Amino acid sequence: MMFLVGDTVVYPHHGAGRILEVTEEDFQGEVRRFYTIQILHSDMTVRVPVDNVGGAGIRAVISESEVEEVLGVLRDDPTRMPKNWNRRIKHNREKIKTGEVLEIADVLRNLALRDADKGLSTGEKQMYGKVKRILASELMYAKQMQEKEALRFLDDILDEIRLQAHVQ
Repeated sequence: MMFLVGDTVVYPHHGAGRILEVTEEDFQGEVRRFYTIQILHSDMTVRVPVDNVGGAGIRAVISESEVEEVLGVLRDDPTRMPKNWNRRIKHNREKIKTGEVLEIADVLRNLALRDADKGLSTGEKQMYGKVKRILASELMYAKQMQEKEALRFLDDILDEIRLQAHVQ
């Protein structure tokens, strides 16, 4: 998949960003093309070889219509997770690493519900915050809203699912 300068993309472990430039550089004796991607919610810049976009999990930001699928996953029942916190973190990291927005939404929902029910370990709390920022950064582009609005939008949905979980 080829991207152009100005395109918005998702880098799985960091969230959505914009391609700032495409450069050619000598890398270990051969000329390679690189994308420079600015991750907006963290002011981070990453460089990724163009020929490794698939391996890095970089993809286009979801469309507004795909947002409904994400909301469906967030409102769905939790999936089974390991009981041991260490295994849960590993399980969730694997899902995040895929870069698939529905997997990220699944992790966020499960962590939000577990937090409301039993609480999270320190590592899970960090993961929860990171995953929420990653998903919010993508929703920010998909729904054309500011980062604070996207975070508030997600918080409202997470509050809704936590409330429903307590009612059941």
